[in-house]
Parts: sequence; structure tokens; C-alpha cells
Amino acid sequence: MQGPAIRIAKAKGYRVYAADADPNATHVGSVDEFLRVDLKDKEGLATAAEGIPDLAGVFTAGTDFSASVAYVAERLGLPGIPYEAALDASDKARMRSRLRAAGVPVPDYAFGGSEDDPVALAEAVGSWPVVVKPVDNMGGRGCRLARSVSELRDAWADAVSHSRTGRAIVEAYLDGPEFSIDAIVRDGIVSLRGVADRVVVFEPYFVEMGHTMPTAYGEEVTGEVVAVFEAGVAALGIRNGAAKGDMKYTRRGAFVGEIAARLSGGYMSGWTYPYSSGLEPTAEAIDIACGVVPAEPGTPLGLSCSERAWISIPGRVAEIRGLAAAEAMPGVRHVFPRASAGDRVVFPSNNVQKCGNVIAVGGSVAEADAYAEAAARSILIRLEPDDAATADFLRGNGSLLGPDGSVWPPLAFGGVSAMTESSLHKLPGMVRLNETGGSVLIAPLRGIEAESARDWQGRSISEALEAVAELTGARIGLDGDLVLGSCFWRAFLRGGYQGGAWAVERARLGDRG
Repeated sequence: MQGPAIRIAKAKGYRVYAADADPNATHVGSVDEFLRVDLKDKEGLATAAEGIPDLAGVFTAGTDFSASVAYVAERLGLPGIPYEAALDASDKARMRSRLRAAGVPVPDYAFGGSEDDPVALAEAVGSWPVVVKPVDNMGGRGCRLARSVSELRDAWADAVSHSRTGRAIVEAYLDGPEFSIDAIVRDGIVSLRGVADRVVVFEPYFVEMGHTMPTAYGEEVTGEVVAVFEAGVAALGIRNGAAKGDMKYTRRGAFVGEIAARLSGGYMSGWTYPYSSGLEPTAEAIDIACGVVPAEPGTPLGLSCSERAWISIPGRVAEIRGLAAAEAMPGVRHVFPRASAGDRVVFPSNNVQKCGNVIAVGGSVAEADAYAEAAARSILIRLEPDDAATADFLRGNGSLLGPDGSVWPPLAFGGVSAMTESSLHKLPGMVRLNETGGSVLIAPLRGIEAESARDWQGRSISEALEAVAELTGARIGLDGDLVLGSCFWRAFLRGGYQGGAWAVERARLGDRG
């Protein structure tokens, strides 16, 4: 997420220093000097900064370390927000308390540490379901919906384990659309730099599968959302810098989910807003961080930009197909793979477990969404067929069952008709027609062609079957040497094209299960 900032700062003529604990961090090779310092080590960062001659400013975008930036800037007398304000914007418990004291709408909440009883905290909140979060993490890690006491206890343990300080917050669930907001703040004046609609799925977790800029909602909704966001920025004391908001709109109006003292991650501030508007909020934020008055932004382009992720079921990646072809598809500007051959992948329960992202631009919201979603669907991940994690997932081992009967992780193609289920029960697992041949086909499943279900990425059943054929060569038919029946279809309905391809490859390896 620091790529645009590094590029823009160098274009402004600055010598750019970057700090990270990882010497192999993505953009190490593009900076003038790399400082190997853990971003949680604010004293180490300040010491490193003191050794930089003529340091003009300190900056981050899309990370959880805006407090480290504020600490260094305050210690060295550089422009920035107060360190205490940055802590308020980084710690959800402090943030909620500060906002509520200022009358800014936030969900009812209670917070505590690992020694506290989450049930007592939920009772203090006073309504179900509740959302449990670590107070000091990002990307949805350790964030989960709880609809019962047993789910609450599991969610609390998970949230506390994801907190650097061993603390978590329980808050009332807010039902309604979610928005991401980027803004530049100068002398307390908030200037919007984009409002995006978020696509959040996979309850009880909160996984953002993408966002679209600009929002499709009208002024009646967005006006209130922006007003509450601006009140929150003021209450947190963010007067010079950048601010990012995660906002909710409910039947009771707009609420603050989170406000951070930085520009957003998730490809919004560095990609989707610049592509949709032609403007660079990162350039303005860098100016403010260096004590320079930003130039007045030009007239926005008025385009739409969509970001969409692609994901995987658990296992180890054997190959990824379609990256170059996706990048060449209409409207696509970038394809960002986050997993490659040999990597372990999981079904995502947070935003850092996705396998990659696509950025696409169109003349309308619908066009941009269609371009991005088509490109994400076109990228196929083939998993190694002998990995136990894949087998466990496809056989339902370790699946969670909610009080409403829902299964997590969700089925790729859930809700097929009773007639299709009946046909599936009647199919044999597989039939060997020729002991010496090697061709593998898939037995037809009566009724499947009429099903309207779509997988997690929006593929139809016919599209997913084409993906199986592309990865394995196996198609529907009865004249193969080996014909797969229910063993294929159960894996396919559970795990989509990846489950179907796994079943074919397992059969070729001699697996009769």
C-alpha cells in the first residue's frame, strides 16, 4: 500500500526513506534508503528518523501504524496530528469512548481484557447479535459476529488473541450498508476524497470482497454518513493530515464503524479513487505531512472504479492460471496476486487471507463492477490434490454450524433443489469402465442445469464446470474409462470449480473415496 506514496514523494523531489521489520518488503528496492526497524518500535523509528538530515515529514497510508507516525512527527517537531489523537484513532476502545463523549453516533459497546467475562460485557451492551473485535488490529482479523453465548466465547478468545494488548471490544451489530471514506484534513477542514460502497460477506466474519467508487447511494444517505464522519474526525482531533472512515447506515441513521488517522488501504486511496477521479489524495496528504499547502485539486473525471478480490478453498497452490489474460480484459487496470504456486491458502475469514485483487474502470458503477468481477472470476487456482487441508474442507471436517443452521465456510453452491439432491443421492461415487484406460469424465447430474446458484465469486454452475474442464480436461459424459459420480458432485457443490478439479485429480491418482 506504500507504493503510490513512494512514487509520488519521489516525483515531488524528495529523498524517500522507508522503514519495515522485513528486509524483503515489497517496495524496498524502490526507495532511496531502507531502514530495518519494526513499525511497532516507535522509539526505534524516532531514533532512525533523527539520523535523517533535513527530514521534511513522516507518512503512512493503509497501515495500522499511524500512531507510530504521529509519535515520530511529534518528537521531531514535524507536521502531523498529536500522538494522543493518533492513539485515539488506533485503539477502538479509546475511539468509541472519545466519539461517544462528543455525541458522535457509535454502536453500544463494552470492552475488556482476556481476564474479563465476555458474557457480562454482552449483557452491558444489551442486545444480540454482537460483534467482537480486537481493539488494536486491522483488516478484519479477529473480528466476528456472535449470535449466542457459545459463539461469543469463541469470538472473544479469537479477538483477544489478535490484540497486541490482549484487549477486545463487544458492540451491538449494526445492520445496513457499509461505506469507506477518504478525506484530506487541513486546519480542521475536512475535504472528501471519495465515498465507496463496500462488499462485505461470509458471516459470521466480515470479509471485504471489494469496493466500488463512487457510491451508488443518493445524497439522503451519503449526506448523513459524511456528516457523522466529519463530526468523528473533529472529535478525534484530526486537524492536519488524512482521515479514513468505515461507516454504517442503518434504520436509525449513520454510525461510525472506525475512523483512522491516515488514508485508506484496500487499494482505495492509491488506486480506485485516483482512477475514478483523476486526483491523487496521496499527493495532498504528503504535502500536509511535510508542511506544504496542497495545490487545489482539479475537476474529477467522473469515472467509476471497482476493486474485487479472488479467493480459494484451503490447500497448497499448485498453479494459478489467467493472470495475464485478466489484466488484458476490458476495463482492467491492475491485477494484484497475493498468492502464488507453493503458498498455503485458506478460505478467508479476514481481509488479509484473500488471494488477489483486480482493479477495473468503467463509465458507470455497473460497468466497472462487471469488468472487475469478470476478471476476478477468470483467474483460476489449482490446488495440490494430496493436501490434507483441501480434503478436510471438501469433506466438511471442521465446518461450523450456526444456530440458524448455516454452515461456515459456506457451500460454493448452496441451496440446490430437493430434486437435484435426490438425483445426487442416487449417483454412484464413481464407475470404472475400462481398467486399462485413463480418460476421466463426469456423470451428468439430473436437474443441475436448471439450478441458479452461483459460487462465492459469482460463477454459474456451467461457468464453474468450464473451469474444471480448463484445469483438468474432464467434462460431462459417460464414455470415459473412469466416470465420476457423486464423489465429483459433492466436492464441486462444496468447493466450486476447485473442489471439482480436486476430485478429478484425486481419481486420477487412484483415490476411490
